[in-house]
Amino acid sequence: MIIDPTSDHSSVLSLDAYRAAVRLDEPFRPVAPAATARDLSGHVRAALGLLRTDKAVSRLGLDNDAIRRIREADSTVARGVLRTLLTVRAPGPMPLSAMAELDALLGGERLSRQDVDARQLPTIAQLHPGTSYSAADRTAVWRGNITTLAIDAIVNAANSALLGCFVPGHPCIDNAIHNAAGPRLRDDCQMIMSAQNAPEPTGVAKITRGYHLPARYVLHTVGPIVGGPVHSRHAEALAMSYRSCLDLAAELGAIRTVAFCGVSTGVFGFPRVPAARVALRTVADWMDDHPELLDRVIFNVFGEDDENAYRTALADVTQPRQAGYRPDRADKW
Repeated sequence: MIIDPTSDHSSVLSLDAYRAAVRLDEPFRPVAPAATARDLSGHVRAALGLLRTDKAVSRLGLDNDAIRRIREADSTVARGVLRTLLTVRAPGPMPLSAMAELDALLGGERLSRQDVDARQLPTIAQLHPGTSYSAADRTAVWRGNITTLAIDAIVNAANSALLGCFVPGHPCIDNAIHNAAGPRLRDDCQMIMSAQNAPEPTGVAKITRGYHLPARYVLHTVGPIVGGPVHSRHAEALAMSYRSCLDLAAELGAIRTVAFCGVSTGVFGFPRVPAARVALRTVADWMDDHPELLDRVIFNVFGEDDENAYRTALADVTQPRQAGYRPDRADKW
């Protein structure tokens, strides 16, 4: 684990301190098989009925009559309410029958989406022949939905509570990953954070299983918040997040492929092009230093602006480094 000398990370939990508690080395086995497409709406309605007494229902201002009407409503409406309920629901156990319905639903929804095999994505070297980017043959820039990526691990841009986003419908990657993975992901994060007994600092990482995601693991990291110009401390903190995820993936020992989202480039405000420069250079330096530990790293982008940022950054980072280059200088990223 990389420690920032300017921060107090003495309370940060090591992998060994929570690895067994969240059963990282056990394959995920749902308690019910994946539903067929025609049965999905039935599982939505059944899950809503079984969760009607959950505290999250009252938190939404609903009662039994409201839940009954929602269960009888259009399946799209019912699914939206169930997603909202799970978004605002605090971590904690739920009835096994409800979990079985959610397993059937989430498993069926995953089958309805087409997984993307990370190992089949064209590398930067294949798309940009002649590039001088040192990790070009081991990295790829891919535009798509990270929750559909079949890969060993994906990276989630988390907040310091590490419990996911509690805002229904919020378009952040944290929300998307927790929605697709299911409520066990939040439960694992709560277990880790309870053991740590302190907020997650910027620049470190934790890992959980991926549950209903096609990725086996999720790496959670808190990137820096940028409220104005990008300074060297922002660039180095972001680089730390990338290195910490890579270090943790290597430490686990079962990960050969990793996909990064655009850490800090959403509501945390890190401008896209400087963030892409940090990502590209940090990953290349790490892979050059550890050539045998990972086979492929994917830089996942979702929108056209994000994709264009990587095109620009890739051209920048392949320029020869000048004398006096320092990776913690924001103007050199």
